[in-house]
Amino acid sequence: MSICWLNGDLLPVENAKISVMDHGLLYGDGVFEGIRFYHQQAFRLQTHLKRLFDSARAIQLDIPYSLSQLEKAVDDIIQASSDEAGYLRLIVTRGVGPLGINPEQCAAGSVIIIAASSSFVSERVLNEGARLIIATTRRISPDCLDPRIKSLNYLNHILARQEANAVKADEAILLNSRGHVTEGSTDNIFIVKNHCLLTPPVTDGALEGVTRGVILELAEKLGLAHRIQTLSPYDLYNADECFLTGTAMELIPVNEIDGRRLKHCPGEMFNTLSMAFKNQIDQETLAPELKRASS
Repeated sequence: MSICWLNGDLLPVENAKISVMDHGLLYGDGVFEGIRFYHQQAFRLQTHLKRLFDSARAIQLDIPYSLSQLEKAVDDIIQASSDEAGYLRLIVTRGVGPLGINPEQCAAGSVIIIAASSSFVSERVLNEGARLIIATTRRISPDCLDPRIKSLNYLNHILARQEANAVKADEAILLNSRGHVTEGSTDNIFIVKNHCLLTPPVTDGALEGVTRGVILELAEKLGLAHRIQTLSPYDLYNADECFLTGTAMELIPVNEIDGRRLKHCPGEMFNTLSMAFKNQIDQETLAPELKRASS
């Protein structure tokens, strides 16, 4: 049974209801986070909640629960879930208000947490690598909407994903208005060139992804050469390796981009970081479970 936490109540997803007049539905006015849990423990919860509150502050959205209350809500829904591991979608809407975009007319926002299974990537993609295209749809420029705001409006990315669907690709990469690589429709992108790990900067339009941050931490810890730098399609086409990262999908190797096969899939650096990432998850999420078992 799928579980939902809605404004303090745990209930089956099919019984969870919000008003059709909620501005989160009407105008995409709200913010969200995707959170993974392993061993019934949320991974990097503090990082996710900080980003949630930062996104809300940036759009002047009051979250009607404190940080500690949301921490407890996340723990409650994980414990109510029958899954040992899974995915949570935490949503904060602007709330109910009359038609019209003025947020000052909205009541207190709704907070929703949905628990789902963690099966987001097919076995084929995991085993063979993902096929990417570079979309004609461009990422909204940072000077129009800061990419660090994780808002409910994903139409820009949905249009890019439709382009991928049309040619039976697994994912689409969005460029910014200057033709620089930003990110995928729901993920960050890394390449490896000459044994150096590279990923686009937030200033080019990339989301400051939590998994992206973990990978950069691990690269530093392992002594792997790495840089945050502007990338072009040319850099992607000539990469030695490429992989995607995201909370839902974790790490996904890339096999080809716009029909161009990459040299290695999966590559040596991907394998190293993938193993280190799994170990990091266990290190952070098994420890509380072990403490609980010994108490």
